[in-house]
Amino acid sequence: MMISLSMIVRDEEELIGSCLSSVKDFVDEIVIVDTGSKDSTITLAEAAGAKVHHMDWPGDFAPARNYALNLVHGDWVLVLDADEQLNSECIPVLKSLIALEDVLVINLLRYEVGAAMAPYSMVSRLFRNHPRISWNRPYHSIIDDSVSSIIAKEPTWRLVDCLSPALIHDGYREEVIKTKKKSKKLRESMEQWLSLNPGDPYACAKLGALEVEEGSIEKGLNLLQEGLQKLQHSSQKNVMEEYELLFCMGIALSTIDPDKAIYSYQRAIKLPLDDRVIIGARLNLAGLYMKLGDLDKAINLTEMVTNSAPEVLLGWFNLGLLKRKIGDIDSALSAYINAEKINPMHPETCQNLALLRFGLGDINAARQGLRKAIDLFITQGRKDKANTLVNDLAGIINLGD
Repeated sequence: MMISLSMIVRDEEELIGSCLSSVKDFVDEIVIVDTGSKDSTITLAEAAGAKVHHMDWPGDFAPARNYALNLVHGDWVLVLDADEQLNSECIPVLKSLIALEDVLVINLLRYEVGAAMAPYSMVSRLFRNHPRISWNRPYHSIIDDSVSSIIAKEPTWRLVDCLSPALIHDGYREEVIKTKKKSKKLRESMEQWLSLNPGDPYACAKLGALEVEEGSIEKGLNLLQEGLQKLQHSSQKNVMEEYELLFCMGIALSTIDPDKAIYSYQRAIKLPLDDRVIIGARLNLAGLYMKLGDLDKAINLTEMVTNSAPEVLLGWFNLGLLKRKIGDIDSALSAYINAEKINPMHPETCQNLALLRFGLGDINAARQGLRKAIDLFITQGRKDKANTLVNDLAGIINLGD
């Protein structure tokens, strides 16, 4: 069974090496289409054994991905971007799924580095080299439409999920997004797609989320509602699209109509998705319940997150806040310690853990933790937070030796 890697790249010399190294024990062929690199991307790719082809950037990802897909020879195709890596621990699971004769697509759980609120997503990036599979839609192009068409005509095929994190994506850290100007590109692509496909749930979700993020709440809500209505009348419902629409609607409504926001999050959580994928909805819903004083519901939801994804810092951090609110100091301490183990460089965790230790009388540990939190705030460019913490502690604890 031959497996091919299919990629499109441009000026990715900082990332291409790690990406290709991650697949060396999984794929038999590496096919890369370069769309105009000016750096050493091509040299590095060829050194890793890739067959590099060239094309002018077509202005959209789908045509480029389809060109790359047509060049592979494998029975199966893995598609990566340069800012993604394959998790080697999942290779045995993926190979066992590939061996199943009736599987057309394996949906991969992807860990989003830097996306604290929604650290996981499901992506259709490993699939059989079927002649009618193709990419479409702008910007975040997908194969889902072509796969739905194939299964409608060939119903013996099935889709399966790999529920262990198979991909690691480094494209959603704030500094990366700013560097690549993703918001501008996303807006242009989605507006163009919506003009051709009014009410398209995919485009409404992406553009609606962007409008909400930029403060245009009413405009964003209208787009999200439009996408949901279109999805409800569609014969081919996409669960991930529905989740994204409901999740973004919850965010938009949280400050203007908490009850409707709660309803949106509750609908999102009930969708048939893996627990890791719905982390964002659970955490946001827990936050709303905490503001409304329903701490039992907030704790229950947050513990669901820590149980299903113990590697996610925000779950433990929020659990620490909640446990402290109800006076369960031992559980709060344990939660903050778990958060600190996940990311020792998270200043809010260091601060809260230190303050908790101060309350327990462990002055030396508290002083050390508070110094660390202040240093981290400064190092991370948040001097205002450091100054506020120093001022709040004045006369309470001596931070000197």
